[in-house]
Amino acid sequence: MTTTAFKEPVREASPGTPAREPRRRAGRLRRASLPYLLLLPALLLELLVHLVPMAIGIVMSFKELTQFYIRDWGTAPWPGLGNYKMSVDFDAPVGKALLHSFLAPVGFTLLSVALCWLIGTAAAIFMQDTFRGRGLLRALFLVPYALPVYAAVITWVFMFQHDNGLVNHVLHDQLHLTRKPSFWLIGDNSFYALLIVSVWKGWPFAFLIVTAGLQNIPKELYEAAALDGAGMRQQIRRITLPSLRPVNQVLVLVLFLWTFNDFNTPYVLFGKSAPEAADLISVHIYQASFVTWNFGTGSAMSVLLLLILLVVTGAYLLFTSRGRRAADV
Repeated sequence: MTTTAFKEPVREASPGTPAREPRRRAGRLRRASLPYLLLLPALLLELLVHLVPMAIGIVMSFKELTQFYIRDWGTAPWPGLGNYKMSVDFDAPVGKALLHSFLAPVGFTLLSVALCWLIGTAAAIFMQDTFRGRGLLRALFLVPYALPVYAAVITWVFMFQHDNGLVNHVLHDQLHLTRKPSFWLIGDNSFYALLIVSVWKGWPFAFLIVTAGLQNIPKELYEAAALDGAGMRQQIRRITLPSLRPVNQVLVLVLFLWTFNDFNTPYVLFGKSAPEAADLISVHIYQASFVTWNFGTGSAMSVLLLLILLVVTGAYLLFTSRGRRAADV
């Protein structure tokens, strides 16, 4: 009589068994590392495009790098903080010129940012109402922002010409507001010419950002305020501006940094040598570096500008964050 051996059936590993646990961990690790892997190309490009030149510029600021050491700038003398001392010596010609080029864009930047914000906010509030042709008008408002900087500024150069420019033709020949055609690209009027072009180019960005911020304000707030008898001015003061405070904080900071560091507009408008009234620090650093061939001094000025902007940005963010917390309380 034969006996049959009964074998116990083989059971598959359940999902919770230790055999599946390493696979689960590997899957979670891949999912957790996927965002960082996707960001890695952008971080590498940021490192190559911005951080590496910034580090090289900082090293150059400690060297006496002139046209005599261009081919082998590693052999340039190492004066240490000599370039920085020369830049901040406001009794010397270099320091005086740098101080003037720093103070000039302060007033220019404040006026430009204020006008860009004011015009952009007013246009965005006006465009909230529905009327025929609103889409076309919005598109026209964004034309200055969409145009290439060089093409737009060169057009303004022709308009500001002394003899046959459109600005003098309108102000002098048509409206008779001036006794004689004005020089807009030299002298004191260059400040106003630069301000006009900067505001014309920058306010559509403020209009775009404020328009996006207005979409997040519930319409019920305006309806309730209208039922309570609040007029348009009170609605803007009590509802619109407080609701736009987070948007305006970022907008003002971005406009300030863009305007203060703007190089393309004054360079295309005036060329390599800007008039004294429109001698912005970005053009001044360019002249110190590429016109006089003193790259060490120009790099030191750039580093000083970076430090000043970092301090101003940090103080602005600290002030706005405190104001936001106080408003929340």
